[in-house]
Amino acid sequence: MRLSTKAQYAVRAMVSLSLHADEGPVSIKDISAREAISLPYLEQLFVKLRRGEIVTSVRGPGGGYRLARPASDIRIDEIIDSVEETLVPVSCMDEKGRCVCDDQCVTHNVWQGLGERIRSFLASITLEDLTREARQKLEQ
Repeated sequence: MRLSTKAQYAVRAMVSLSLHADEGPVSIKDISAREAISLPYLEQLFVKLRRGEIVTSVRGPGGGYRLARPASDIRIDEIIDSVEETLVPVSCMDEKGRCVCDDQCVTHNVWQGLGERIRSFLASITLEDLTREARQKLEQ
């Protein structure tokens, strides 16, 4: 299973935002340059992150984005959910982990269990956890 580019970029962008949050609103252009993610793509992601109440926007000179809540209150699964990515491990399951086949397949329970473990794992990690790791790498 692979997470989409959209999910990966959203998490990377949020870590970048969190790393620089104490400097005031963070420009999406700065995030784009730091993370080598195209600006138009990031703009699309940040619209979704704002709708998901993960970030807030600040208009005007010196504007940009801020975290909507403390990094310790933002879980990685929330970031992925806000950019409308599903965390199901196989294509025959809907976003709630239900089998979409006419008859439930014999391996459904395996895939459902895997999906639940993935979600649980991502829900156990906060943006603060990843920001702390990123700071440690930058200090080395």
